Amino acid sequence: YAPWCPACQQIEATWESFAKESERLGITVGKVDVTQEPGLSGRFFVTTLPTIYHANDGVFRRYRGSRTLEDLQGYILERKWEAVEPVAGWKSPSSLMMHGMAGLFHFSGWIRQIHNYLTGTLGVHVWVSYAIFILATLLIGLLLGL
Repeated sequence: YAPWCPACQQIEATWESFAKESERLGITVGKVDVTQEPGLSGRFFVTTLPTIYHANDGVFRRYRGSRTLEDLQGYILERKWEAVEPVAGWKSPSSLMMHGMAGLFHFSGWIRQIHNYLTGTLGVHVWVSYAIFILATLLIGLLLGL
């Protein structure tokens, strides 16, 4: 979820109720703010918000059903998740490829922090910051090419 997302805000009360029922259902319920954890966003290949995953014994399934409390509980109690195709092995959050994707998301966050430092703290003009990153990209490419 993301705090600015209207759909996430709409499901929040239902999700909190579902979390309170988690012990009775024999599950653990959590939520991750993708603005604070961009690596997880990349690892789980989150393209829409909110995104709900069911994980059991290292097998991940994306929940695409209704987002009412009754339907969420039914998904667990009636074991409807067994009929859902697991996330493909190469797209699984535990795969090597998704570890790499998480690293790219962390790297992009690091670049954003540098840009914010240059423009906010040092007062460098935005276009100068862009020019620095363009120059750095060209130099790194040149060094790797050599």
